[in-house]
Amino acid sequence: MNTDTFDVVISGGGLSGCLMALSLADLTHADGTPLSIAIIEASPILKSHTLTFDDRVLALSHGSAEYLEKVGAWQTLKNDAQGIEIIHISDREHYGKARIYAKTYGVDALGYVVEMALIGKSLLTALTNKSSIHKNISWFSPDNISTINWQHECVNITLSSGQSLSANLLLGCDGGNSICRKLANIKMSEACYGQSALITNVATVNAHKNIAYERFTHTGPIAMLPLSSIKEDQSRCSVVWTLTPELADEMSLLSDEEFKIALEKNFGSWLGGITDVGKRDIYPLKLVQAEEQVYHRMVLIGNASHTIHPIAGQGFNLGLRDVQQLTKVIKKALNAQQDIGLFSLLSDYAQQRIKDHQQVISLTDSLVTLFSNQLTPLVVGRNIGLKALNYLSPIKSALVKKTMGY
Repeated sequence: MNTDTFDVVISGGGLSGCLMALSLADLTHADGTPLSIAIIEASPILKSHTLTFDDRVLALSHGSAEYLEKVGAWQTLKNDAQGIEIIHISDREHYGKARIYAKTYGVDALGYVVEMALIGKSLLTALTNKSSIHKNISWFSPDNISTINWQHECVNITLSSGQSLSANLLLGCDGGNSICRKLANIKMSEACYGQSALITNVATVNAHKNIAYERFTHTGPIAMLPLSSIKEDQSRCSVVWTLTPELADEMSLLSDEEFKIALEKNFGSWLGGITDVGKRDIYPLKLVQAEEQVYHRMVLIGNASHTIHPIAGQGFNLGLRDVQQLTKVIKKALNAQQDIGLFSLLSDYAQQRIKDHQQVISLTDSLVTLFSNQLTPLVVGRNIGLKALNYLSPIKSALVKKTMGY
């Protein structure tokens, strides 16, 4: 087969890959010609999806929602996204509590909770609309990368189908098992938390009233995130319950009725009883980081670069800011008529992202240590900390600014 040549090849057509393509879709060379983009995706391109009670969700920060609006994806998503107007943080059987109100910071919502399938659909719709205008995006799907040959002035890629591609820049948006990272022999550092996340959706007696709960318990932190309803008069929430691996396995084997009782006992009565519970999934928790974010004519984005603890709901938002920053770097290079794959440019991008990565990882690690431990000094200290957080505006504002994505 002949080799198809592109400015950018994106490995992975999931959320990160579609967002990356969408962010780059409007960029042009100095002569006005649009950036040529190829997306390689192993699965068939996303089709229409009917929501179910069990659909997995993501928490979007306020800053992420603003960026999705900027690239044209929020318009089809906002009516299905459940805004978080209040964050309620508490420590079960202890006095420490803190509340964060959206109105205090002059916004309608601190963040949003929305089904991953709907995010994917909105990104793909916006991407299709832009592609029909610029005709600069090509899909290779279902297909995947077989080999990568890094040359001085380009990256040559062979797909499983036998198709050959060449690009100035390769973007690894292909998740935790990134083939781009593996073929570049980029090592990963891994730190296991000794915990698992039990994730499920539930319906509750009391309406959630747009409140997100972070409840710290003897068994582990429970996040109860408000969801839009798919049935009239049904209050639905997404649960992320951090547990020891052994306890997570026990919880997964309980009947629905037994699990409802266990969740109510640990979470408390803030939302009344649990009326329905969906499919339960268990995920081992660990911090995974690529030892290099960039390589010769290649950048790792999102989960291909970093996977973090879900306690603060920052994983996708951190990856979105990767996309946002890299787009700025590429746009600046195009305006200066520079080669967008220059290692000096990619290194600048990596340096610009280090601080944000380290701050978010430090935040999540600190929360895991502080709130997943029942040692008396830590219990006392965190309850004092929660009270201080509730009343000391500078501390609260700094935390809120970071979790809102700014």
